[in-house]
Amino acid sequence: MGGLQRFEQRLEQAISGVFARTFRSAVQPVEIAAALQRELDNKAQVLSRQRRLVPNSFVVELSGGDLERLTPYDTALESELTEQLTEHAELQSYVFPGPIRIAFEPAEDLGTGRFRVRSQAEAAVTGHARRGNQRTRAVLEVNGTQHPLQAPGLVVGRGSETDIRINDPGVSRRHAEFLITTPTGTTTPGEGPVHVEVHDMGSTNGIRVDGQKVARATLRDGSRVQVGHTSLVLRLLEETPDV
Repeated sequence: MGGLQRFEQRLEQAISGVFARTFRSAVQPVEIAAALQRELDNKAQVLSRQRRLVPNSFVVELSGGDLERLTPYDTALESELTEQLTEHAELQSYVFPGPIRIAFEPAEDLGTGRFRVRSQAEAAVTGHARRGNQRTRAVLEVNGTQHPLQAPGLVVGRGSETDIRINDPGVSRRHAEFLITTPTGTTTPGEGPVHVEVHDMGSTNGIRVDGQKVARATLRDGSRVQVGHTSLVLRLLEETPDV
């Protein structure tokens, strides 16, 4: 029995066949499963002879009517789709950079029975916050989460000893260091503007800043630093004067 057939059987058992009857003339769950599976196959990136990186974050866009029909069953469907993708990845030696996430969203330009899939690889990110009484004046945005950036800076990488740990196979154990400096060259921010630099720490794949490969660079608000398959965006925060 094929993987998609097993998926249909599991889904029918999970929701007693109600979903299939509801969607008889609209989007079928097995069509979504097949499309997600194709996303893995089409976007697989070679890591080694036996390992390939694939997306783990998916958005399924549907018409408003189809989404309304799906909503009562989206939790069961997401669970079964996740299991289906996990099985397919194991058979193909695919590697997910983080947990599988599947979301369903409306799209005004899609009619009943039509859908499309967006996907991307999102590494699991863990931040180790530093305690102190410093005011946060900058943050790094990684996969939708903000991590405070305080003097003297922080190290990002795949190792457990880093300040921001990124579970990305393209990231070295100690990949890059972000440093906060002031115009006078000290590492303690004063009253002047915050300056942030990024340094490559001898990583295997290097770093890119706004698309350009560099060994070190000064960053500005909105600068995008690429490490492996993961982007970190610097956000400089406006100071709020004390009242």
